[in-house]
Amino acid sequence: MTQRRLPRWSEFAPLLRPRQVPGDRTDRRLARAATIRDLRESARRRTPRAVFDYTDGAAGEELSLDRSRAAYSRVEFVPSVLRDVSTVDTSTTLLGRPSALPIAFAPTGFTRMMNHEGETAVGRVAQRTGIPYALSTMGTTSLEDLAAAAPDARRWFQLYLWRDREASRDLVSRALAAGYEALVLTVDTPVAGARQRDVRNGLTIPPALTMRTVLDGAAHPAWWFNLLTTAPLEFASLRSFDGTVAELVNQMFDPAATIADVRWLRDAWPGALVVKGVQTAADALAVVDAGADAVVVSNHGGRQLDRAPTPLEQLGAVSAAVGDRAEVYVDGGILDGADVAAAVGLGARGCLVGRAYLYGLMAGGERGVQRATDILAAELRRTMQLVGVTSVAELTADRVRLRA
Repeated sequence: MTQRRLPRWSEFAPLLRPRQVPGDRTDRRLARAATIRDLRESARRRTPRAVFDYTDGAAGEELSLDRSRAAYSRVEFVPSVLRDVSTVDTSTTLLGRPSALPIAFAPTGFTRMMNHEGETAVGRVAQRTGIPYALSTMGTTSLEDLAAAAPDARRWFQLYLWRDREASRDLVSRALAAGYEALVLTVDTPVAGARQRDVRNGLTIPPALTMRTVLDGAAHPAWWFNLLTTAPLEFASLRSFDGTVAELVNQMFDPAATIADVRWLRDAWPGALVVKGVQTAADALAVVDAGADAVVVSNHGGRQLDRAPTPLEQLGAVSAAVGDRAEVYVDGGILDGADVAAAVGLGARGCLVGRAYLYGLMAGGERGVQRATDILAAELRRTMQLVGVTSVAELTADRVRLRA
């Protein structure tokens, strides 16, 4: 029979280790987030439904988004054991320059809608972390203001081709004058995707004060306070538009763009040229032939053509076709540092992440973006150690496979 006794204080005291809790409410909230999915849940609670759904949602039935995330669940790593992984180097080169992680912050539109700190917060984290950040044509911070806020960041500028080519040319000139190192031409948006969550929520830019948004605002007073007490929410490159996202895309973007426009941009831009939205090996070869230095295998995060090819599943064919003629990146569905490791092993030079850092931004502004980045970096480092590699270069095809 078990004999019981009262514990001595000397035995009990060492077990009492109260958790060190940050004093600031935002820091406490972010400290509780162990994964990007935790940040997503925090973001959902802190932002109006229409804003969260704009970030979180995709086109049609959202099959492309679901398949992109499901593809990473099929990844199987092949580890080696008894390797010295006490020191791991997560750095690589992107467009020939050092990057602390095989990650770039993807371009996202309307970023100050998610949190009033917006693109400048993302740029400062990119500068501090040592990774590139691509500012969107549809951003809410100007090329020049981002350059002033993060002068030492690796700044890329994402370009949509507008019907007004002179306006596009002006943006290219401004990017060059402001010291941006690369253009990221997005080619998968001839017309707007059918983003049903935005339709159901009646999302407009800027958000309209309907009865629904007023009621939602009662549950998110901090978000509305920040929106109404900071600079007006508007497009930094287009100040006169008032309507839905789909209306803007269909009015401004050029559905007649062709491969000739890639050649035109190559002639007009002296820096690195990245073409984003490639989904087949044939298209990847075409844009590389037209002068692209890198391609991004992407279906726009599932936000354009639903049932589009899944980027991770296309990555191998595109990488094999392009070879060493250009760098190959991938985006879509990346919510974990292990996803980054898998993509690199399957042929990507690096990954563009968008929703992951936006969840952080919505959860806690610049500190939330930093928390998202720290989570991804820690997960990547741990995955590399468990796989048995000490550098990103060792994440090769023999280390990663996709289960059938």
